[in-house]
Amino acid sequence: MVILKSPEEIEKIRASGQLIGKALEHIGRMVAIGVTTMELSDEAERFLISSGAKPAFKGYKRARNEPPFPACLCTSINNEVVHGIPSPKRRLCNGDIISLDLGAAIDGYYADAAVTLPVGKISQGARKLLEVTQKSLEMGINMAVPGKRLQDISYAVQSYVEGFGFSVVRDFVGHGIGRTPHEDPQVPNFGKPGRGRRLVSGIVIAIEPMVNMGTHEVSIKDDKWTAVTADNSLSAHFEHTIAITDNGPQILTQVSKN
Repeated sequence: MVILKSPEEIEKIRASGQLIGKALEHIGRMVAIGVTTMELSDEAERFLISSGAKPAFKGYKRARNEPPFPACLCTSINNEVVHGIPSPKRRLCNGDIISLDLGAAIDGYYADAAVTLPVGKISQGARKLLEVTQKSLEMGINMAVPGKRLQDISYAVQSYVEGFGFSVVRDFVGHGIGRTPHEDPQVPNFGKPGRGRRLVSGIVIAIEPMVNMGTHEVSIKDDKWTAVTADNSLSAHFEHTIAITDNGPQILTQVSKN
């Protein structure tokens, strides 16, 4: 069931989103050759807690028989698509790309965002992958308006990505968000225009293209969390939490410059 959010609830989600955006900017400035992924996660946790927020991912369980996620920040490097687990032994290397995925709640309302950043000097192919993935998120957001259909967002992402010869991941999708980190509706990054539920003001969703340089297929590592590309190709991930309103899409995790 899709839960519509009131203007007051959207403002509460925006408060969480603004903090996440600031946290990702802060952590992003730490990304450098030699830094460990655990250092990034520890700093993200310190940043959120010191600001009065509850980290969304640490201790999160998808199912009873699966282990909880052990850290505050998802750190996915190179061929890792999503849900990479931070480690004090994993140091960033020149030429890596790293996805930083962060969620948090203030006063019981969640937001979620992700960016993929270069480490040192990356290849032209990797840079193009980042540019296309980030732009595909923008294309999807542009479709998040009342009267459109859910898969109009999906198709906008997919068609843009595939136009550059890349593929969108199909095993993981965007999602509704609010009082819990994951709500209905699911927001796939592939689909056919004009299909899916009609979008109305008050829907709040996390749109998150996950784009692979090669095949869309993925597999899960033995840690039960980290998803990797099936062909070992590079993967990038960008995400924003969006409110659908009568005045157009509002990007709740984009830091206000005012």
